[in-house]
Amino acid sequence: MEDKKYCYKYPHPAVTTDCVIFGFDGTKLQVLLIERGIEPYKGKWAFPGGFLNPDETAEKGALRELQEETGLRGAYIEQFNTYTNPNRDPRERVITIAYYALVRIQEVKAGDDAARAKWFSLDEVPQLAFDHDMILREAMVRLRERIHFKPVGFELLPEKFTMKELQSLYEAILDVKFERRNFAKKMLHYDLVTQLDETVWPTAKREAYLFCFNKENYERFKKKGFQLEF
Repeated sequence: MEDKKYCYKYPHPAVTTDCVIFGFDGTKLQVLLIERGIEPYKGKWAFPGGFLNPDETAEKGALRELQEETGLRGAYIEQFNTYTNPNRDPRERVITIAYYALVRIQEVKAGDDAARAKWFSLDEVPQLAFDHDMILREAMVRLRERIHFKPVGFELLPEKFTMKELQSLYEAILDVKFERRNFAKKMLHYDLVTQLDETVWPTAKREAYLFCFNKENYERFKKKGFQLEF
């Protein structure tokens, strides 16, 4: 009798990956969603993701699905949870491995089984398919935890930015307001950013210095962690 490559003695659940991709538009935190082009939940919005191939790791599968459904390449993703509710997918028993990433906002283009791909600000996210509303909430909790122990910004801001833009990013993630001078003092204390000799005019009445990240210190803190208290 011919062996069947993927037949097993015991039942196996299907495995998917889902990617919560965060971006920043200068004012608000954004999340990347795809409109499902197939059932179940056809026409509903969800995270980029799909079924894992038998010959690939979860991370490779997540990156493949992300590229196929949105055209987004080269994202650095981090696994943050696994979802195992037996009833989370109406098709069959499906376990999903969830990742999140911070990327600079760029144009995205739907592909594969996605009808559309689009960035949404967090206060405009529609009701999501499957259990993705819960996944988004938990991804935000993880991001807010991370921001206190690892620097955040290099992946989301342009190469040169104002201190106000950096402050707006942290305020958007943490949903708080900071006093301007205290925030700048804290960032400069950690030597995460370097002030440049360049300025811009955010308004007609105010000139602002541009900053860039101190890449060496940024990567050091990113690997070892630090505790940022405001």
